[in-house]
Amino acid sequence: MSLSVSRRLAAVTAFAVAGLFASAAPAALAAPTAVAAAPTPPDIPLANVKAHLSQLSTIAANNGGNRAHGRAGYKASIDYVKGKLDAAGFTTTLQTFTSSGATGYNLIADWPGGDPNSVLMAGSHLDSVTSGAGINDNGSGSAAVLETALAVSRAGLQPTKHLRFGWWGAEELGLIGSKYYVNNLPAAEKAKISGYLNFDMIGSPNPGYFVYDDDPTIEQTFKNYYTGLGIPTEIETEGDGRSDHAPFKSAGIPVGGLFSGADYTKTAAQAQKWGGTSGQAFDRCYHSSCDSLTNINDTALDRNSDAVAYAIWTLGAATPVPPGPSFENTADVNIPDSPAAAVSSPITVSGVTGNAPATTKVDVNIVHTYRGDLVVDLLAPDGTVYNLHNRSGGSADNLVQTYTVNASGEVANGVWKLRVKDSAAQDVGYINSWKITF
Repeated sequence: MSLSVSRRLAAVTAFAVAGLFASAAPAALAAPTAVAAAPTPPDIPLANVKAHLSQLSTIAANNGGNRAHGRAGYKASIDYVKGKLDAAGFTTTLQTFTSSGATGYNLIADWPGGDPNSVLMAGSHLDSVTSGAGINDNGSGSAAVLETALAVSRAGLQPTKHLRFGWWGAEELGLIGSKYYVNNLPAAEKAKISGYLNFDMIGSPNPGYFVYDDDPTIEQTFKNYYTGLGIPTEIETEGDGRSDHAPFKSAGIPVGGLFSGADYTKTAAQAQKWGGTSGQAFDRCYHSSCDSLTNINDTALDRNSDAVAYAIWTLGAATPVPPGPSFENTADVNIPDSPAAAVSSPITVSGVTGNAPATTKVDVNIVHTYRGDLVVDLLAPDGTVYNLHNRSGGSADNLVQTYTVNASGEVANGVWKLRVKDSAAQDVGYINSWKITF
C-alpha cells in the first residue's frame, strides 16, 4: 500500500447482482420473480493461499530479501503467478512499463467466456517495499486473488460477466503499474469494466475488517458476506486512495475491496468487536523487514480469501442489462410500520415501443432500519406482480439493490409501481428513490 488521498462516493446505483435476494413470488401472484440464483461460491482453502505465500517468501529470500519493483524478486514473483494461471487455462498478458529507470510488470489474466462487454475485474499489487518480503503487504491480497482465480478454473465457472484478474507492479512507488494499465486502456475498453475489486493487505496480524465504501453494490456484497458470518465491518478509511483501486475510480469505473489494516492503531472498541490488541497497530510490521510469514493472521486471511471468491461468484453471475430508456421517481415515500398497509411509488413510462424486455432492470434505494421486515414488489401497468425482495437480509439496514426482471409479457408504456410493505413492527424507513430501465 502506498500514499494517501481522500475519497467518498455516495452513488446509489450499480450493476445488477443476480440471486442476492431472489425469492419465490407468493402462489397467488401471476408473474415469475426476478433473477436466477448464482452458482455457490467455494470455500477457498487457507492451506493453498498460504502455500502461495510460502513461495513468495522463498522468492524474496533467494533474491535479496524482497520482491520490490526493478528487483529480481519481483520478476520471479510475476513468473510464479503467471505459471500457475497459464496451467489453469487463463489467457495471460505481461504488460511492461518503466519507472525509476527500471522495467516494471503488470500481469493480466482473462478467463475464457462471459460477456466481453461486461467485465468484472479483481486485482492486487504484487510488489513489496525494498525492506522486506511483503508477505502481508501485499502477498496476502495477491495470493488470495490467485487462489480465487484457480478456483474459477477448478469449478469450470461460466459466469455471465467476463472475468479478468490483475497483479500490479510498482504500487509502492505510487500506484505506477495500475495507473499505467488504466491510462493505456482505450475509452471503449474502460467502459466495458463494470467493476474493479481491490485486495491490499487482507491478513494483518492484529486485523480489522474494513470494506471500501465506494460502489454501493460492491460494498453491500462484501457486507452481506460478513453479515452471514456474524462479523461486523467498518468503512475503510486508512487506505483511501492509497492502493490500486484509485486509478480505476478516477476513470469512472465502479470499485470496491477489502482491507485488514496497516499502521493505524486498533481502538478498544475495535478490539472488543474483532479481538486482537487495542493500542497496537493493525500491522506492526507494515513496510518493515518483519513482514514475513509470521506476520499473518490465519483467521483474517481465511475469511477475506473466502470473501474474494464470494464477490467474484456473486457479482460475476450478474446479468448484463443493455442500455435503454430509464425512468426514475426520486420522491420520498414514507413506509409505515407494521401492521399498516403497503405503500407504492409510481413511475409513468411513455415513448417505449412494444413490450418490456426480458432484462428489465429495477434499481431500488430504500432507507430502512431493518430490511428483513420488507416485502418489495414491482407492479406492472396491468397489475401483474413481480416480487423483488421478500423479507431477506436479516438484521441489516437499508435496501440498495438492482434487480433484473423478465417482464417481456408486459406492455412497457403505462404506470409501473414499486410497492413496499413493512411486515413486522418496530422499524421505520422510506422509499428514497427507484428507477426502471428498459
